[in-house]
Amino acid sequence: MKPLVLPLCTNSCSTKRPKLQVSYLLSARRRLVLLSYQIVMRALQLVLPIKLAKRARQEPGYAWHVSARMGRYSGPSVSHHPWMWVHAVSLGETRASAALVAALRVAHPHAKLLLTHGTATGMQAGKDLLRDGDQQTWLPWDSASAVNGFLKHYKPRFGVLMETEVWPQLCLSCVAQQVPLFVVNARMSQRSLEKAQRLVTLSHMAFGAVAGVVAQTNDDAQRLAVLGANVLGVVGNIKFDMQLNDVQVASGVNAAQRTDKPIVMLASSRSGEEVLWLQAVAQLPVAQRDAVQWMLVPRHPQRVDEVDGLLRQAGWQVSKRSQWQATDRLHTDPTRCHVPAPDIRSVWLGDTLGEMAMYYAMSQVAVLGGSFEPLGGQNLIEAAACGCVVVAGPHTFNFVQATEQAIQAQACVRVENMAGAVKMAVELVSNEKGLQDRSKAAKAWIENHRGAAVRTVGLLPHSPA
Repeated sequence: MKPLVLPLCTNSCSTKRPKLQVSYLLSARRRLVLLSYQIVMRALQLVLPIKLAKRARQEPGYAWHVSARMGRYSGPSVSHHPWMWVHAVSLGETRASAALVAALRVAHPHAKLLLTHGTATGMQAGKDLLRDGDQQTWLPWDSASAVNGFLKHYKPRFGVLMETEVWPQLCLSCVAQQVPLFVVNARMSQRSLEKAQRLVTLSHMAFGAVAGVVAQTNDDAQRLAVLGANVLGVVGNIKFDMQLNDVQVASGVNAAQRTDKPIVMLASSRSGEEVLWLQAVAQLPVAQRDAVQWMLVPRHPQRVDEVDGLLRQAGWQVSKRSQWQATDRLHTDPTRCHVPAPDIRSVWLGDTLGEMAMYYAMSQVAVLGGSFEPLGGQNLIEAAACGCVVVAGPHTFNFVQATEQAIQAQACVRVENMAGAVKMAVELVSNEKGLQDRSKAAKAWIENHRGAAVRTVGLLPHSPA
């Protein structure tokens, strides 16, 4: 296939509304594939409430308005409102969508925001983006009845999906109901492409129904085009446009200044990585181990108790962030974070949601969770924006370009395993001048890549409905 090379769009621009294609729906094979998919999703919808009830035991937010996931709503239809619909599935996508939402409000000043999510953490973070008249709800389950119920209730003028949330029934129903649907900040790794090609007919139906895709990189654009996507352009990563919480950053800096040891965090750790970390730290010379204040922040909050148990079983004392908050509330200065006095065998455990900016700002080095097991890594842009140097493992296939750029910018170091990561973190914090240079380089890298949100909106039709 001839490579698709699209220039980085650096100026605000507009395009005509893409023509919605429906001819592919006439294929008998595609109709059969769609029918099979609909039967499976309808069957799975029957057990969805049970799954959500179990999840709600650990994260109560999943119990909220379960009927909305089925496309059922208690109030009257609000389809008469001029909704601009943005879907951000989880916490990271929701925080990144803030810059996109701001740019969309400028382009569509009379529209109201309809914000949908798939996770409780995304729902909680999304509340900060709402204004008077906006609404927030769950993305419906991808069955015909749920999706059509959602579209009938809201009838958005257009929809914008963040990154990878492309669901076949959702896309096809939007075509049928003439709701232009776009995918922005889109990424597609080689591994994800290979998975999508196992269900090639369904994948082509879904991406072919999308009005347009705005990709992060040329590699993403090429892979998306293979699946039949109408690629409008390549604009970079919207996550570079994230605005940090100034209070959290100040609080983190304040905590670091009042701690006489450098702080190294295992950030957004996944199952199995904490055990690797414990083994790696145990191999360090005692003097090096005790010269650092270690901190762990699990990726999923429901795993905090599990991680707490692992640490205590290994002989560490554990101090949880939620315990510090009680002291914080006794003082009027919101930027003051009352971290405990460092202890030789103490680990700080980040057990709160929505405070990653504070955790990164107080840490000199972050070991990147999700990159030491074949999970694809995590977004390291927020860490760099806080001036926190990142040590990444070998598995960053979900964030290939960002990781490689960070390495070139001296904002990140790649190692082969967790033992190497722990040793590298200790080495980095022991070189104060070198660490400061890397921290400045990380912030400069972020500043040089801002602007994707505005460029994205420039590629979308200004009046898509």
